[in-house]
Amino acid sequence: MDWSRLMAIGFGVLRLSPAQFWAMTPKEFACASGLVVRGAGAVPDRAALEALMTRFPDQRVRDRHG
Repeated sequence: MDWSRLMAIGFGVLRLSPAQFWAMTPKEFACASGLVVRGAGAVPDRAALEALMTRFPDQRVRDRHG
């Protein structure tokens, strides 16, 4: 974990006091600093997954011997 970067964001960008910074949970800090990407955890439904599988099929990878 890059504490120097996190503290720079907390103190410099968010202007938190040290007490406020250290009292925050990681999730609170991520939300406050904009490090959370909305929708990144969305799971595709079956139709979307099948469309992706059709568009990008798995390819058999040959090993070194063959």
